[in-house]
Amino acid sequence: MTYDLQKAGIWKRFAAFLFDGILAGMLAVGLGLLLSLVLGYNGYNEKLEQAYAKYEAEYGITFEITQSEYESMGEVGRQNYDAAYRALTADGDAMRTYNVVLQMSLLITTLGILLAILVWEFLIPLALGNGQTLGKKIFGLCLVRADSVRVNNLQLFTRAVLGKFTVETMIPVYILLMIFWGSMGILGPVLLLGLLIGQIVSLAVTRTNSALHDLMAGTVVVDSASQMIFPTADARLEYQKKIAAERAARQTY
Repeated sequence: MTYDLQKAGIWKRFAAFLFDGILAGMLAVGLGLLLSLVLGYNGYNEKLEQAYAKYEAEYGITFEITQSEYESMGEVGRQNYDAAYRALTADGDAMRTYNVVLQMSLLITTLGILLAILVWEFLIPLALGNGQTLGKKIFGLCLVRADSVRVNNLQLFTRAVLGKFTVETMIPVYILLMIFWGSMGILGPVLLLGLLIGQIVSLAVTRTNSALHDLMAGTVVVDSASQMIFPTADARLEYQKKIAAERAARQTY
């Protein structure tokens, strides 16, 4: 083992990333379903669907159509669609239900992902030690500071919440949702591309080949079998002094 940084291989990191990503995603979906049950999301959604069905049947249209389908409906069809949409938006109860469903969707998505990341990227590494998720444990990886000192709880929390949750997950999720809702034009894909390029550049040009979440937390992914991890910076300094003294003693003058 050595006190220099033993950076992990890219393929081992990629394999651990896929493993963790799949299982953390499954956890997020499960937590989202649990939250939807607790908050009564299905009841509100069914009520909204009933409102849609009421005006669709009354005006003989379907709300869920594309722009091209709308344009190909003909004058009468477009008039019926517009009249149905005006009636729906004038229905105060339907609009209140729509807003509740929208807000609950955002809340459930946000909390589900946050809780999953906290469990997978903070609580599990606290239990396993050295910042190891299950994926890192399986593929022989761990986290250290750039000076080979053991990562602390604040760094793990920053890495999980600020890096993985906020910057790398929720910002892209909200951008995609705004694109889906039509409230963000070409700026959305540009921002997503910018985040992707930033991640690639960070991995490619930093000395430690660190992703954005590692840069934010001051952590480095290393090979756990060969990396020496020190409890403090003073302990590392003392070890370096010891090694230097031993080398000096072995020199032949």
